[in-house]
Amino acid sequence: MILFPAIDLKEGRCVRLVQGDMDQATVFNDDPAAQAAAFEAQGFEWLHVVDLDGAFAGKPMNAAAVEAILGRIRIPVQLGGGIRDMKTVEGWLAKGVARVIIGTAAVRDPDFVREAARRHPGKVAVGIDAKDGLVAVEGWAQTSTLTAEELGRRFEDAGVAAIIYTDIARDGILKGLNIPMTLALARAVSIPVIASGGLASMADIERLTHPDCAVLGGAISGRALYDGRIDPDQALALLRSVRKEPA
Repeated sequence: MILFPAIDLKEGRCVRLVQGDMDQATVFNDDPAAQAAAFEAQGFEWLHVVDLDGAFAGKPMNAAAVEAILGRIRIPVQLGGGIRDMKTVEGWLAKGVARVIIGTAAVRDPDFVREAARRHPGKVAVGIDAKDGLVAVEGWAQTSTLTAEELGRRFEDAGVAAIIYTDIARDGILKGLNIPMTLALARAVSIPVIASGGLASMADIERLTHPDCAVLGGAISGRALYDGRIDPDQALALLRSVRKEPA
């Protein structure tokens, strides 16, 4: 169970949104690379980065900020937002991104995802962002007719490294993870699922240590880390203690 701290980029700054609404952005740090270094110093093993402007534009929009992060830290970075073609995938991997997250293009062009995963084993993840059970695309501005499980099953044999599952209704509002929906997806596919959206407290971290959550590959925390609701040392220690227990 890996806990991923999140850095969401808007106009070069580190922000948090409420339910994906760009008009409800709170700036937490004007220097994303410094924020990334702080997360690394706290002991996190991975970093989750999203180019919010890129998700809406369909192409990278915060490249300078991402490159500054990559130049500042040594822990691996997974990056999503505006990754819609092979040139962008390979450009980011060449610059040192450990894993790219493909969201909208996974709905629009599943063959592209399969080809990217084939060319770059272990380096391609699919982002499934759901609103009322249906997958949302284009920076969550549009809703498709696909369910999360239907989309997940499309990539069952594609070599995708992970699925990042976000419950949009809970994202940024600190109401707790949607454990039932996340576990339902995790049980429906063999691909590791990372939970996102709503992680709010140490109680949520503790919930992730329960045996039924052992199927999950990790969880992403944003706002709760920034405003101190989750203590990094305690959270990481709790998750590591579960990792060390015999199966």
